[in-house]
This record gives sequence, C-alpha cells and structure tokens, in this order.
Amino acid sequence: MEAPFIELNHQKTTEDFLPLQGTDYIELYVGNAKQAAHFYKTAFGFKSIAYAGPETGVKDKVSYVIRQNKLTFVLTTALKNNNIIADHVYKHGDGVKFLALRVDDATDAWEQTTKRSAVSFSEPKILKDESGEVVISGIHTYGETVHLFIERKNYNGAFMPGFIEWKTNYNPCDTGLLYVDHCVGNVGWNQMNKWVSFYENVMGFRNILSFDDKDISTEYSALMSKVMSNGNGFVKFPINEPAEGKKKSQVEEYLDFYNGEGVQHVAIATNNIIETVTELQNRGVEFLKVPGSYYDTVLDRVGHIDEDLQPLRELGILIDRDNEGYLLQIFTKPLQDRPTLFFEIIQRKGAKSFGKGNFKALFEAIEREQALRGNL
Repeated sequence: MEAPFIELNHQKTTEDFLPLQGTDYIELYVGNAKQAAHFYKTAFGFKSIAYAGPETGVKDKVSYVIRQNKLTFVLTTALKNNNIIADHVYKHGDGVKFLALRVDDATDAWEQTTKRSAVSFSEPKILKDESGEVVISGIHTYGETVHLFIERKNYNGAFMPGFIEWKTNYNPCDTGLLYVDHCVGNVGWNQMNKWVSFYENVMGFRNILSFDDKDISTEYSALMSKVMSNGNGFVKFPINEPAEGKKKSQVEEYLDFYNGEGVQHVAIATNNIIETVTELQNRGVEFLKVPGSYYDTVLDRVGHIDEDLQPLRELGILIDRDNEGYLLQIFTKPLQDRPTLFFEIIQRKGAKSFGKGNFKALFEAIEREQALRGNL
C-alpha cells in the first residue's frame, strides 16, 4: 500500500545540541483565565494544579495551571490595560503565547540557540522556593510565539516557584488525553521555508515530512506544510503557509483573524480515541464532521484496522495509514469565537505520519465551516 506522505532527511544527526525531553507546558493568553480554566476542566477533563496572582504577589496578571496526565496548560490573563498580555489578547484573541520545552540544562539550551542567531526572549534565570529551583530561558519564534526552555530536575513543587497549589472541589474525570503529539504553526505567505530553516539551523530539528499544494488542496483552496522534528522525535512542529487557490484558505482565515502568525492547533494523544471523543462530545466539545460517504471506501484505502468502523463513522473519526501503521484523528471546531486555535485528538497505531489521506475530506469540512462564517 502506498505510503501517504513524503519522508525526508532520514539520516541521523551526529550531535543533538538541543536535547529536548518533550513539551513541558503550553501557556495561553486569554481574556478571562478563571472562566477559561473552568471551560477546559469541564469540557476536556483537566484538573486544578497551581495558581499565581495578587494573592501570591503578582499584581498585573493571574495564571491558572491545569493538567491531565502529561498535558499541562497555563491560562493567563491581564488584570489591567496598558499590559502586554492585554495587548496580546486584544490583537489575537485567546491564543498560545508560550510553547515551553523541557530540557536538562536551560542555560545551555539558551546559549546553543542564541549563538545560532535565535532572538532572546529571556536570559536564563533561576526561580527558587521551598520546593527547589527551576531554571527558565526563552527565544522568539514565528509571530509573537515564544519557546521557553524549562529545567526542573531540582524541583518537586506543584508547578514552579511563584505559584501556589490550587486546590478545588471541582475536578471532573479526565477524558483520556495524554500528552502533546505535535503543535502546528501558521505563518504568512512565503514564510514557511524561512521558519523551516530556523528550526533546522537554530534548534537542530529535521524536516521529516513535506506536503505541497498538490497534497493539501480542494477545489477552492490550498496550503503547504513541512513537519519539523527534534532529534529524538519527542517534539514536532509542522509549519503551514497559504498557497494560491480560488478562494481563501483556512490558513489565510487564521492569519486574518489572529492578526498574524501563531499556533493553529495542538494535537493531543489518546490511547482510545473512541472513548475520548465520545466523552468530549458528551461534554459539549464540537468537532468537524466529514460526509458519511467518506466511510464507504476508507477501508479500501487504509486496509484492516482493529476498531469497528461504525463508531468511527458515528463520531466522525478519520483514518489513515503509512508504512508503519495507521492513525485515527479528529479535529475540534475553533475553541473561541475567532476561527483560530483548535485541537486535534489523535491515536497512533504505529503510524508516524500526519493523515495526508484525510486532507481533502478534512479541508472540505473546514471550508464548509468557513462558508457558514462568510470567510471562504
């Protein structure tokens, strides 16, 4: 069976100068962190972990930390105007500000990347409390997005210094979300290769997959994408840019409403996508749906799968296969009123790819939503 992707640069790098242990947390700047935390707990099954705000000596913002298995989100909002957080939310709406990456040495990570031309966001600094210390540093990437390097091997507190444990009586059952599989960034016209070079040269990533406008297109719109992966494969950042089409693509719509480049979606892993998506739908999470005809021929394309096809059809879960196995995936509608950030729920049964065989059906589903918004 034909592999549904192009694989590139299979050779191993001789030295991983930026060893990453995975995603430490994702921080969103939002308009109302208290309400956002309640939404993510109720809809997605996160639990309360930590808090920072006026009660902890922070006067200009509040942050709520929520977690499910190895998936940690920080939701931060400004308390006053004339504030960089308030400005960010005014410009972008709710969106991802920090993609925090766990490292063994945050000082070395900052030195390795800045000497390779990364623009510094924060020089290494040590945060301490009675639970130990965390070293944090950071660099800028596309748009106003920042990569933080988090070194927490000498810390055993709830989250990090500056936060207190946040205990609540309301902690819904989880929904089986495990960890960040990948995060996708949308960049402007003709900017994809610039940021591919950034991840290759500054962070030592490899371009492992590429999709052009022939791979990702419909009758009306197209985009191009390249998948960047760090040395051990724990961190993957696909980069999308628009391509010419008859009408406005989903990336163009994102750029218009986000007012610039940023994180388009966070893909979250699960070990049982049927159970996870069933529970998410029961909690009110809305998903994109493909036509029922998709399922009439999907097994002809992907071959045998372990799951019964009927619940996948009922839930709208997509299926694709590569040389190493298959995957199951589904995409939420945007999580806020602006058609920007959304989630992907993904279960990998050996597959290392990103669902190229589903692109056309998925993008047609997105276009139907764009048309309803008047943005196609």
